[in-house]
Amino acid sequence: MKQKAVFYHAGCPVCVDAEQQLAHALDPQRYEVEIVHLGESPERVDEAGQAGVKSVPALVIGGAPMHVNFGAALDDLR
Repeated sequence: MKQKAVFYHAGCPVCVDAEQQLAHALDPQRYEVEIVHLGESPERVDEAGQAGVKSVPALVIGGAPMHVNFGAALDDLR
C-alpha cells in the first residue's frame, strides 16, 4: 500500500524548485504524492496548518511535516 505524501507550496520560485527537486523525486511505487498550490487553493491553508505546516514549501508524509526551505510563512497565506 502506498503512503500518502502531500507537498504544500505557494508558487514562489523557492517552492517550485523544491517541488521539482523533492516532490517529484519520491518513488511513485512507494508514495502517492499530491501537490497543493496554496495560492490556487487557499481553502486548503487551514488543512496545511492542521497538518503542522508552519511555512512553505513543506512535505507531509505519514502525518509528519517536513519544512524544506523558507518561501513563505503559512500565516502570510491566510
